[in-house]
Amino acid sequence: MTDPTVPHGAEASPLGQASRYRNTYAPELLFPVPRAAKRAEIGIDAAALPFVGEDVWNAYELSWLNPRGKPVVAMGVFRVPAESPSLIESKSLKLYLNSFNGTACESMAAVEARIARDLSVAAGAPVRVSLQALDAVTREVATLPGECIDDLDIDVRDYRPAPQHLRADARAGEVSETLYSHLLKSNCLVTGQPDWATLYVRYSGAPIDRAGLLRYVVSFREHNEFHEQCVERVFVDLMRQCRPRELAVWARYTRRGGLDINPFRSHAPMASPPNGGDPRQ
Repeated sequence: MTDPTVPHGAEASPLGQASRYRNTYAPELLFPVPRAAKRAEIGIDAAALPFVGEDVWNAYELSWLNPRGKPVVAMGVFRVPAESPSLIESKSLKLYLNSFNGTACESMAAVEARIARDLSVAAGAPVRVSLQALDAVTREVATLPGECIDDLDIDVRDYRPAPQHLRADARAGEVSETLYSHLLKSNCLVTGQPDWATLYVRYSGAPIDRAGLLRYVVSFREHNEFHEQCVERVFVDLMRQCRPRELAVWARYTRRGGLDINPFRSHAPMASPPNGGDPRQ
């Protein structure tokens, strides 16, 4: 029986299914999941998105053969725009990247162009791709911006999204701050396996109650959604409950299958946060 909580088509994705390893180029392995259904669930009109942003993927297990058959390894960064009609299911991306392992390619630039083309077709919008040789990678653990709220001494009883905990003191003067928590845990929409992340909230407006925000973050603990969908849900709930003048929300999820996904959503166009690794990445 089809699970009504899973977006149409996602139940046919490679997630949770035995998959045959392929080591020759196979772009057909990419599995797009339309964003519209989950966005409609939280009241987002696909024709008038309340945010801009992107999903930043870091790929750590990327290899192909040079024209003489010698393996080449690299790291990749893929930037999928939030306005794309579809997200790309993560296991399908891993299987797709594995298909380069036994494929001879002329150069790193050629691989970069081929991946950009294939991901853009799958997402339905241009995806930016950057590959780097390992010796050229300078990525370090980032200095975390803002204040951590995890040391607040709170009682928690909700483990499904509970936006009622979100509130802001409209009587207080406006503040501009970044708050973060390492306690975000959600579960894969298809398999139910746990996903772990650090969540960041940057806003200007009436002060958001920090204890309520932390209770809300923890309330995702038994919630099943893809990474990108969780961040969009947080953004929408904060806008509705707290009405900040400016808002940006992003999460840095831990690695699975050689990939980490880092969705970023903002009320207005701005550069994504630096792509430095979270301590758990």
